[in-house]
Amino acid sequence: MIVDRILSLKGREVATISPDRSLSEASRVLSEKRIGALLVSDGRRPVSGIISERDIVRAISDHGAGALEEPIASFMTEEVMTCTGQTSITDVMELMTQGKFRHVPVVENGRLAGIVSIGDVVKLRLEEIEAEAQAIREYIATA
Repeated sequence: MIVDRILSLKGREVATISPDRSLSEASRVLSEKRIGALLVSDGRRPVSGIISERDIVRAISDHGAGALEEPIASFMTEEVMTCTGQTSITDVMELMTQGKFRHVPVVENGRLAGIVSIGDVVKLRLEEIEAEAQAIREYIATA
């Protein structure tokens, strides 16, 4: 199973934000869209960075509530691991586990093509496991 399968089910829409916007604005967008991360885009690269709920909590913990008025660029993760639509789900799971992050942007031909979250990966994997179990039950029933 590959990442394109997830994107075909959930869609390719990605919420982005400019690096000069404030952490407060980022937290508002995360809340409104009910998502855990925003891709940061400077308009020159497909992915300039990523800002997650964890990043915002860490910024407030380290710098106090005043951090909310600071630009996202001050707290975003700049070294973002990406994948392609042809990346296997297993490889994405390994990437997330090793890197201890929950969102992976999908980049195709130098353009942002989507984003997958740990929730997307787990949901698809559970569906795969259930389909395999059903196939085994059917095989046993006909044997």
